[in-house]
Amino acid sequence: MRISLAATLLTLVLSVVSAAAQEQGESDLAKQSQNPVGNLISLPFQNNTSFGIGPDDAISNVLNIQPVYPVSLSNNWNLINRGIVPLIYQEAIFSDVGDSLSGLGDISYTGFISPSQPGKVIWGVGPSFLFPSATEDRWASDKWSAGAGAVVLTMPGSWVLGVLVQNVWSFAGDDDAESVNLMTFQPIINYNLNKGWYLTSVPVITANWTASSSNRW
Repeated sequence: MRISLAATLLTLVLSVVSAAAQEQGESDLAKQSQNPVGNLISLPFQNNTSFGIGPDDAISNVLNIQPVYPVSLSNNWNLINRGIVPLIYQEAIFSDVGDSLSGLGDISYTGFISPSQPGKVIWGVGPSFLFPSATEDRWASDKWSAGAGAVVLTMPGSWVLGVLVQNVWSFAGDDDAESVNLMTFQPIINYNLNKGWYLTSVPVITANWTASSSNRW
């Protein structure tokens, strides 16, 4: 039985905003940056470290580079392009077998089509893709995968509350590699304080539907 503890160490958001966005209050700008389908160019970095993996208590570290680039499709609709580029370091799970490895993981992309003038309920839906870009077999799917993603959220008062979900299925790639049927589920909870500060909880829940029931979640 494997027990691991994951911790998000750093989330850094570097935002490029228009003059109109700069005129918004710090609180409004913070809420916009927390909106997965907000009309805001950003470059978040999220670092996740897992401890206690395997019998030798190995450590793995994943730095996710997550660019967001919105494109106006019309006066009424935007396409929010979101990517995740994982840079991975993983110690050998068994110290006497294999070595520690580092490299690039599989890159994912989701394009959310969203209203440019949303109401109280903000939403987006669109295609998701997983590309077999991993440089090491240990974390490579070796499959091209596609599916769909959706996000729904609302921003009452100081809160940003929502959920993001996506699922991809493999359709091509290495015939000897296992099929991909992977879901990602992210509850979004943000509470905004004064001067642009905020508290946030965005856990990442994954389900590998091809795995056994004890290893699925």
